[in-house]
Amino acid sequence: MTPSELVQRLRASGSVFAEEEAALLLAEASDAASLEAMTAQRVQGEPLEQIVGWAEFDGMRFVVEPGVFVPRHRSEFLVERAAALGRRGAVVLDLCCGIGALGLAVRARLGDAELHCTDVDPAEVRCARRNVGAYGSVYEGDLYASLPDTLGGRVELLLANAPYVPSGELRLMPPEAREHEHPVALDGGVDGLAVHRRAIAGAPAWLAPGGRVLIELSAEQAVIAASMMREVGLLAEIVTEEDDDGDETTVVIGTLVIGTVVTGTR
Repeated sequence: MTPSELVQRLRASGSVFAEEEAALLLAEASDAASLEAMTAQRVQGEPLEQIVGWAEFDGMRFVVEPGVFVPRHRSEFLVERAAALGRRGAVVLDLCCGIGALGLAVRARLGDAELHCTDVDPAEVRCARRNVGAYGSVYEGDLYASLPDTLGGRVELLLANAPYVPSGELRLMPPEAREHEHPVALDGGVDGLAVHRRAIAGAPAWLAPGGRVLIELSAEQAVIAASMMREVGLLAEIVTEEDDDGDETTVVIGTLVIGTVVTGTR
């Protein structure tokens, strides 16, 4: 299969970036048979990252496998905000870490960090452990359940890119996500905030004085999440970034002020 034939097949299947995808498949395929198999997967709608086995995020390459959540580039805004608020050597907790991309990206921007990552999905945890390696610790469990007690009251940056798509809107997601990523990484419950309610309620007990929680949400959900943070004693701020296409990414930042009464539980 020639490069031009590959581009034509990808374009015919609906690929908007057929030339770029073709170049990547050609680079990753070990032989003609491998290229044909990978192309067939892509034409059938499988995510390119899951086909080639890696995803690029914030200038870094991360191992992925079929079924896991592929980190979205819009989440680099959360990484940027976290790094701006952190310091070298900070204690960072990547909650609902997926493949560990956000936590590792923040660590890289800070230059160093004591990194802890946790997720409930065994496949995500498996990938995160390969990605994080010796740079941090990865736990499998629901939110804070598997974290060591010694981490309590020490977290300076808590990243929570938890699922926030309302259950009734999952059917509206692109097929790449809806059909090829595990629902646990996408489904946020009736209003998309089911996981966030528990994450925010438990956050104060894990935060160091002055520690921050950073959560990516829709603009409408952010207002509700900010109110949740205030209810547990966190100062809340909503920040947004608009990309070149006019799409906005919204992050809610909660801060545990020194002297705040901790209401969360461990």
